[in-house]
Order: sequence, then structure tokens, then C-alpha cells
Amino acid sequence: MESCGTVVSSTLAIFLVLHLGLIPVMAQQNEIQIGMAGQAVTLNCRGVPHNTGVTWKYSKLVIRLFTTTHLKGKAAMTDRSEIIPSSKQLKVLDLRLSDAGTYTCEYGSHAVSISLHVFKLTISSDGHFLPNEVPKLTLMQNSSPPLPNLDITLFNSNNNIVRSKISQDKGPQEYILELKKLEATDSGTWRCHVHSDSPLINQNISFDMKVLGFQNPDFERKYATVDSAVILSWRLNFQKIGWKEGFTGQLNWKQQENAAAHELLDFNVTARGQQHGTKKSSHFRFEIPESKPESTVEVKLPKVHFNHSGQYQCQLAYNGRHVQSKIELVVMKVSANSVGPLPSGAEKTLICQVSSPLPSNAHLRWERVNGTEEDIKKSKQHEVKVEVKVRAAGLWNCHLIEGNDRKISLNFPVEEAPVWIRYVIIGASIGGSLLAFGLACLCIINGISWQRRRQRAKRMARARQHLLENKTCQCQHRLNK
Repeated sequence: MESCGTVVSSTLAIFLVLHLGLIPVMAQQNEIQIGMAGQAVTLNCRGVPHNTGVTWKYSKLVIRLFTTTHLKGKAAMTDRSEIIPSSKQLKVLDLRLSDAGTYTCEYGSHAVSISLHVFKLTISSDGHFLPNEVPKLTLMQNSSPPLPNLDITLFNSNNNIVRSKISQDKGPQEYILELKKLEATDSGTWRCHVHSDSPLINQNISFDMKVLGFQNPDFERKYATVDSAVILSWRLNFQKIGWKEGFTGQLNWKQQENAAAHELLDFNVTARGQQHGTKKSSHFRFEIPESKPESTVEVKLPKVHFNHSGQYQCQLAYNGRHVQSKIELVVMKVSANSVGPLPSGAEKTLICQVSSPLPSNAHLRWERVNGTEEDIKKSKQHEVKVEVKVRAAGLWNCHLIEGNDRKISLNFPVEEAPVWIRYVIIGASIGGSLLAFGLACLCIINGISWQRRRQRAKRMARARQHLLENKTCQCQHRLNK
């Protein structure tokens, strides 16, 4: 019996020793939490009774105590932290990379350990870009050693994977991602997905990418006919993407690629999105429409002239960088080699021309209304005009066609001269001929009369000379007597 009691006592003693040894082990709970630099993080202290005080420590340094009063410790983040009374959670504000490490929540004989892993993502140019710029992202991490190796995947605003060049200049502490050239359509909220197997991390980090630009294409061609009104418009995206920085812009025009540019308009947009514009040029008459869509730069040519054609370039400037969008205005006109009605049997040449060469898929086309295939005349590739010879009255249309799309058209009516005009013309011709004949006869008669008068004058002059010579002889004869 004694040996049996001894065995039981020994077993009980061993159990108590093991139980007492397991108490601190069971009280320790390890948990990983993720925080972002510059933001707030809330660290959980699970299982704390409602009326129990807690002490939060960072690497054995007291951060804060919560009992009947609030006491502050000497840890680096003390002044940026607070204990939430209802849950005993520790909230750290304006998180820094150096705040990463092991945090301990102690209550009674219990302690909960939390490993805080801090990421910091920075974007070049503070996330404000212009098209064709290449952004760089820097992802830094800090935690209790060792630092894990990260797999990083970028997703754009359309949730599509974006390929990037990743480099590690400082080992696993810092990752530098170089992206592709941006477009205005890349604006939006992007996502950086960070993964690690040990410790297990699956973290999404969202950030805004703002690309200031145009909703127009970089180059656009617009067609107009002479004497028509046309509005040239550039739609900016600054309000759509929530751009909060001020920028400036201007609108220039030049008739040809190598010609001097004329500034038509300059404008600025404040950080609040207020837009102000000023007309700069009086080179030709244009208007700024009073009612136009928001975030739009517009000019109106109320009456287009042929020499209004050329390149209209809208340029935006931000922090010494520029982006531009061009609209090429192509103007079309029609004319004839002679004015007035078409006389019977006569011929007239109709001319349709544009101000600049057309793209390869565009051409000019003359056609007669209710005419036949023989009445159709097309321009050749890159020709700026097409001519058609007309021998009969009718209505002719010139179309500018790009691909299968008829862009603009102009008509030219050819009128036949009335019958009485033909008789007037014939009568005028006959009358003119008779008048010319009469004038010729009159000139001949006058010429003959003038010749006769001249001959008579010569005979009279000779007769006077003869008489004078006879008188002189008679006087000399009398003197000799």
C-alpha cells in the first residue's frame, strides 16, 4: 500500500510540476499584424476581462498602462499611441518603419505577443504624372528579423496585371519597381499585392495613380467647309481623376508644320479646379464659347476661311513637364474657272480642293446629282484637288470621303444660259462686227480725205511759191530798165 501511495503522490507531483510549467507557455500567444507607414494600426489584445488593467510594451519598454488611470511609458511611439478603453487595443498613429517589432499586451499573469510587420510604399512625383512618363515605386519593409523575401504583383485600375522591372538595391528591406510608360487612361486606384510564405503574408496595398492629360487622342483630324462654323474642343481629365494640383496651358496655331506658331489662348487651372482663360491673338477672328462642358478647352471659328487650316495644338504644363494634343483642321472649297451661267456648247471646269494632303484612305469625289458613273471623278492618293469638265447644266457635289465615311460635302450648281441671252450674245456679236466695220470704213474715208487735203495744200503751196518767184523776176526786170 505504501508503494502504491508513493506512486500516486509522485504522479500527482509530476502533474503539478508539468501544469505549473505549462502555465506561462499557454499564456503566450504569437500573432502577426500588418501596418502601413503613415497610417494607423490597431493591435489586438484578445481575452482581456472587462475590468482588467493592461500594460502595452514594445521590446520590453512600456508604451502605455491602462488601470484606473492612464500612464505613459518611454517607448518611441508613446506620444503617437492610445489604448482603447472598451477593447484594451493599442492604436498607433502615423506609423513608421521603425515601429515594426514585437509588442506585448500584459494583463494579470497573461501576456499576448504581437509581431508588427510594417510596409512603406512611396511613388515618384507623389503619384502625379503626365502621359509617357515612367513611374517608380519603392516598397520598404521592416519586422522582427529575419526579413522575408516578397513576391510582388501590380494591378492597374482595371485590375489587370502590370509588368514591372523589380530591383533590390538593399536586399529584402527595399524593392524598387519601374513601370511602363503611362497613358491618361491609366489614372485610378492601383493595387500592390505582397505575398510571403514564411511568415504567411497576403497584403494588398492600394495607391492612387493620377495621369493628367486629354480625353482626346494625341492627334485628331477635323474637316470643315469654307464659310461654315466649326468648334475645336479638347476635353481634359483633371476633374475626372481628382487632380488636386494647379497647372497651366495654352492653345497655339500654325498653318504648316514648319511655320511659326501663333498663340491663340492661354489658361490656368487652380488646385480647386477653377479654370481661367485669356485670348492672346488677333491673327483671325475666333470665339470662346460661354457655355461649354466642364474641364473643356474650346474655340469657335464662326466663319471658316481657307487659310484657317493648319494645326491647332493644346498644351498642358505641370512642374516643367508638358503634354499636348493636336487637331489638324482641313478646309475644303469648290470653285469654277469662269463665273456666270454656262452658254450652250461651252465648257466649264469645276475645281474641288482641300488645304492640306489627305491621308491615304481619303479622297475627293465629284459627282453629278442624278448623274451616271461617267459623271464621277475621284482624286488620286494624296492629291489636294480634283477637277471635272462640265458641258451641261446641273447640280454637282464634291464629297470628302475617308474610308467609307463621307466627312463633308459642298455643292456647286451649274446653270445654263437662257435662250434670250444667246440671241443677245449673237446680236452683240453682229452689232460689234458691224460697228467695227463702220469704224474701219470711217477710218478709211477719213484717211482718204486727209490725204486729199494734204495734196491740195501741197499744190497751193507750190502755186504760191511760183507766183512769188514770178513777181520777183518782174521787179528785177523793171529795175534794169
